[in-house]
Amino acid sequence: MKKSAAFCGTWLGVTIFSLFLLMGPSGAHGNEKIVKLSSLEWPPYIGAEMENQGYVAEAVRAAFERRGYRVEIEFFPWNRAVAMAHDGKVDGYFPEYYSDEVAKDYILSEKFPGGPVGFFKRKDKDISFAKLEDLKGYCIGVVEGYVNTAEFDAASYLTKDESVDDLMGLKKLLAGRTDLFFCDKFVGNYIGKKNFPDQIAEIEFMDPILEDKPFYICFSRATPDGQRIAEDFNKGLAEITADGTLEALRRKGGY
Repeated sequence: MKKSAAFCGTWLGVTIFSLFLLMGPSGAHGNEKIVKLSSLEWPPYIGAEMENQGYVAEAVRAAFERRGYRVEIEFFPWNRAVAMAHDGKVDGYFPEYYSDEVAKDYILSEKFPGGPVGFFKRKDKDISFAKLEDLKGYCIGVVEGYVNTAEFDAASYLTKDESVDDLMGLKKLLAGRTDLFFCDKFVGNYIGKKNFPDQIAEIEFMDPILEDKPFYICFSRATPDGQRIAEDFNKGLAEITADGTLEALRRKGGY
């Protein structure tokens, strides 16, 4: 029986839509494979308006390119970036710190270099510590939804004040609404110099650092190719580590 033009058009549309669903977040055009990742604005490590979107984006792209992938990065507020990966709307999110909970919910990549984390304080505040217990009685700013360090996140005896992002956390610190702010050293200094150039000299990053934190990509368990994509990334990461590409990207970024 001859199909009408309308029927053929409908059948073709359904077929294309079905193929799109089967492909999921990742896909391929010819021999090129595409991986879709979500992230946040987190300069100087990564940001949509940064040169090549920053060191972290460059490193991830370089690793994937070794395995024949093209990377597409979408930027969202942090909690949404995480939710996009959790729900399988993208192949993964990054950069993330390790935690047992994250490792349970996602397929973690091999680690790659991040930076030192700890506390910022106002210079006019006489605060020091050798261990976290020394900070009882102080109000410590954190960012909602962030993994920090295992010991700090488990320290229920500390008073913690949540902010939506690092910028708001530093604003509260400068305004005296918190005594300390947990942050990556490079992120805090970048935000301070960009947003509070006349006040950046009023704050400082404290010794000792809590941890030098590596980064991970968290690949979604809700996508059928998550494990394979993670393995391909790990192979590419090993290659750019071995030949010095990763270290060169870090140096270019100022780390």
